Amino acid sequence: MAVSSPECTTNAINDANNQNYDHHDHQEASLSFPPVNLQKLTHLTDYIENLQTYTNPLQRNPFNFRGNLAYLRAGPRKRIFFEPSHVRAAIVTCGGLCPGLGTVIRELVVGLWELYGVREILGIKAGYCGFHSFEPVLLNPKLVHNWHKRGGTVLETSRGGFDVDKIINAIQDRGCNQVYIIGGDGTMRGAVKIFKEIRCRKLNVAVNGVGLVKLMGRSTGHIALHATLSSRDVDCCLIPENEFYLEGKGGLFEFLGDRLEQNGHAVLVVAEGAGQDVIPGTEAQKHDRDESGNQVFLDVGGWLKSELKQWWDRDHPNELFMVKYVDPTYMIRAVPANATDNLYCTLLAHSAIHGVMAGYTGFVPGPINGNYVYIPVEEVAQAKNVVDTKDHKWAWVRSVTNQPDFVRN
Repeated sequence: MAVSSPECTTNAINDANNQNYDHHDHQEASLSFPPVNLQKLTHLTDYIENLQTYTNPLQRNPFNFRGNLAYLRAGPRKRIFFEPSHVRAAIVTCGGLCPGLGTVIRELVVGLWELYGVREILGIKAGYCGFHSFEPVLLNPKLVHNWHKRGGTVLETSRGGFDVDKIINAIQDRGCNQVYIIGGDGTMRGAVKIFKEIRCRKLNVAVNGVGLVKLMGRSTGHIALHATLSSRDVDCCLIPENEFYLEGKGGLFEFLGDRLEQNGHAVLVVAEGAGQDVIPGTEAQKHDRDESGNQVFLDVGGWLKSELKQWWDRDHPNELFMVKYVDPTYMIRAVPANATDNLYCTLLAHSAIHGVMAGYTGFVPGPINGNYVYIPVEEVAQAKNVVDTKDHKWAWVRSVTNQPDFVRN
C-alpha cells in the first residue's frame, strides 16, 4: 500500500482479488495505515449475469503481475472477460488537438494486437460523428507504425456530431464490444453519456476514455505558465485563474509602461481563457457555445492588441508603438509528441487495454501519487485542472516576471 501525504485524498490500493502472492509472507501486523475507501469502478458483471471469463495470456509473464499498489491500480489481471479472437475494438479521437494523439492510437493498436491477439480494430473517422457518418478504417500495427511521429491525429477529429443513440446503434451494428475514446474534458463528458446508455441497455461493451488534458485546456493557464518559466523573456503572464485590469494604479498598462521605458520592449503571454470578465461583449456572446457545448471565448488576444494601441495613442501621442500579435495555438497543439509525451501516452494506452480486457468500463487511466490507476470517467469529466495560484509554480512565474498581482487597493 502507498500512503499519501495528509493533504492528498487519492491513494492507489491493491486489488485483493488479483494478488498472486501469500499475504502471510508480509509482516504487516506491526504496521498501521489510515483507513482508505476504495473507489468503486463499474464492472460488466454489475449488470450482466453469468459472463464467461478467459485465462489472460499475459499471466505467463511474471513481470506483468508485480502489482502492489482509493482507486484500482492499472495493469493486467489474472482473468479477462473478453475472448481476444472475438474482440472488435473501436478507437476514436474527438475535440481539439494535442501532442500524443497519434501515440495513443498506435499503442492501443499495437497493444491489442501484440499483447492480446486482437485482430479487429476499427479507427473511427472525424470524432463522435464518425460513428454514424463515415466508414471506419481497419487498423493494424503496420498501418500505424509511424503515427507516433506525426502531429495531430490521422483519424481526424471534430467537435460536435454527438448523438448518443446514433453512436450506440452504430457500435452495435458494427459489432464493437470495446470502445476507446481519446480527448479532453468535453470528450469525456460525451464518454460518460455513452457509458451510461450502454450500461442502461446492459450491452456487453466496455467503454474507456483516454484523457489527454495534462497541459492543454482552454480555461486553464498551464501552457502559459510553463512557457513563461521556460523562456525567461516574458514580462507578464495572464491566465484565467487570475483576474487583471488595465487602467489605474497597479494595472497592466502602468506595468507595461514601466517595462517599455526600461527596456524598449515587453513580451506579454496570455492564455486563451484569460480576461473573459473584462472583455466587453453582448450577453449572447458570453453565453455562446460551440458544437461540443464549450463556452466560446471572446478573443482576448485581439482585444488586448486593440486596447494597447488605444492606450499608447492616448497617453503617448506621436511616439512609435508596434504590437506584434502571435497566436500559436495549433503550432502547440499539432506538434508531434516528444519523448516524455510518448512514454506517458504509451502507459495510458496499455493501462486502458488491460482494464478493458479485465472487464472494467467507464474509466480513464491516469497517474495518482506516482501509480497508474483507473479513475471513473464521471470524475474526470467533472474535474478542472486549474492552476493553483497559491502553488510554488505560480510563485516562480511572479519571481521571473516581477509582475503585479493586479489586486485593486
